[in-house]
Amino acid sequence: MIRTFTSEQFIETFIRSKNKAKSLSDDTLKIAKQVIDQIRLQGESALKEYVQKFEGYLPLNWEVTDEERKQAWSKVDVETITSLQKAADNIKKFHSKQIQQSKIMELTEDIIAGQLYRPIERVGIYVPGGTACYPSTVLMNAIPAVLAGVSEVIMTTPVREEDSIAPILSVAADISGVNKIYKIGGIQAIAALAYGTEQIAPVDKIVGPGNKYVAAAKSLVFGDVGIDMIAGPSEVAIIADETANPKYVAADLIAQAEHDENARTFLLTTSEKLINETKIEIVKQCEKLPRATIAKKSLSTQSASVRVSKIDFAFDLVNKLAPEHVEIQLENPLSYLSKVKNAGSIFLGSYTPEAIGDYFGGPNHVLPTSGTARFSSGLSVDDFMKKTTYLYYSEKALCDAAPHVVNIASEEKLIGHTRAVQVRLGKD
Repeated sequence: MIRTFTSEQFIETFIRSKNKAKSLSDDTLKIAKQVIDQIRLQGESALKEYVQKFEGYLPLNWEVTDEERKQAWSKVDVETITSLQKAADNIKKFHSKQIQQSKIMELTEDIIAGQLYRPIERVGIYVPGGTACYPSTVLMNAIPAVLAGVSEVIMTTPVREEDSIAPILSVAADISGVNKIYKIGGIQAIAALAYGTEQIAPVDKIVGPGNKYVAAAKSLVFGDVGIDMIAGPSEVAIIADETANPKYVAADLIAQAEHDENARTFLLTTSEKLINETKIEIVKQCEKLPRATIAKKSLSTQSASVRVSKIDFAFDLVNKLAPEHVEIQLENPLSYLSKVKNAGSIFLGSYTPEAIGDYFGGPNHVLPTSGTARFSSGLSVDDFMKKTTYLYYSEKALCDAAPHVVNIASEEKLIGHTRAVQVRLGKD
């Protein structure tokens, strides 16, 4: 089911080739642009038209009422609510350590420089609905925003049935501190968040996953609002040796593969025996999987096993791949942590499956994909903060700096810049 590649084949097929395909098609972008333009120009009337067209149902009211949010708690079992609360506690504990305070960066008698940290005022969170719902998406996106001090956290998600959203999403929103929830999905939700309507105020940044149309919409509104990222298919790369348990390895590959037919899963190992036993386990475990068809397609077309002669070579390949998730299933996994240079998140040891990070562990599960971990990071409190620098110079300090500013500005032929300094020193 999962194919075996040489290192060279792996590089060509899964690393070099990833930049060849355009992630968003022209047709998808064209549809998204049409919807966004209409809602931006016509507001509420266009929003209603597209919600009815794409979602097949027009809610009686856009916003989930306080009573609806209250009733949702009775529709979710107590054990699940407890699990969500415990997960939220872990996420809060982890992300609270990321909070930064405004600081003075440099201070002398005549010069003060510093950096202010200020929260974004309004943030929109997109949460997929439809046939599946993801309360973990609510927790992972909303909690860092609330910790950052965002004044208003707005959530949008499609109507599921009977004019209501999935109750568990409402409960997760309450646990996370979401202020308002709107019953809107798809491109139209992104447009409403970005530009506002008569009933929905625009936000300053939009975060959260979605299908290709949501991704296209986010890419088009970027610049008018901030966005978190344009996410590609989910990925996991497992580095293992002969000490790894093939049942665990197979289970983790399958867990990632069941996300999407385009999900990418990789096993890099020094052990031919582990590769063979993992393949056998994959076949066995897929027989019990409700989403087996999806997983099998991913595993057969988008996945690979690679045998390397040294474990260091596996880390070299992973650093070139820069995947969303890396699992290190080796003895003494902490000793290998420094070898991973490019990854969204790292999972250490045989008892830390990536699934623990998806839901419960604390670090964020919104992570860079498609090689973008080479230059970007997972979602954090920082994503909901603005950093503004400030500077104060006394007259004496300006006198000392003036010759240097004039020299550099003159080289750049920006004489207005030199005059802005000289006029203050009576040299104009």
